[in-house]
Amino acid sequence: MKEYLLLLPIIFIFHDMEEIIGFGWFFRKNPWLYERFPKLMKLYIGFTEMGMAVGVYEEFFLFGGVSLLAFYFPCKLLYAVWYGFFLALTGHFVVHIGHTIYIRKYIPSFITSLISLPISVIVLIRAASFLTFDLVTVLGISLSVLLMIGNFFFLHGLMHRVNRRINSPDQSYNIVPIPGRN
Repeated sequence: MKEYLLLLPIIFIFHDMEEIIGFGWFFRKNPWLYERFPKLMKLYIGFTEMGMAVGVYEEFFLFGGVSLLAFYFPCKLLYAVWYGFFLALTGHFVVHIGHTIYIRKYIPSFITSLISLPISVIVLIRAASFLTFDLVTVLGISLSVLLMIGNFFFLHGLMHRVNRRINSPDQSYNIVPIPGRN
């Protein structure tokens, strides 16, 4: 099982780099998305790459944290949580592929989803052979998937707070302060 544990944060960051790099350009190039898909695009109003990066970092912290914990402190519960997180990430790839098919246009995240999906399915099948699917494991996997679904809404809220702060006209947002300016 240990040989698969660190694949979760690696596959996640491989995939999410395409999102961070591509979504800003994609939304600016396709403003019609906001009219055609208002409910879905409500999640991305005022999008900034910085907001996206904060959301990705938060999720990377969870994926990396559970992977390292399971690697250094192997136990049935941590393996189950890791498996649930990996299962949620794999579902995330399916959603991105579905979005691309639905709007009939390339969406940043599509290419890495196509690459990562079969790899993730293979990892999940192989990792399942190391798990005993008893009550603790099934509950751990189920609660982890639910946690990741809840985390999706939390991180989108976090991204919106960052985006509002960056886009606010009364806020001066400088990563590095400029000498002589307030």
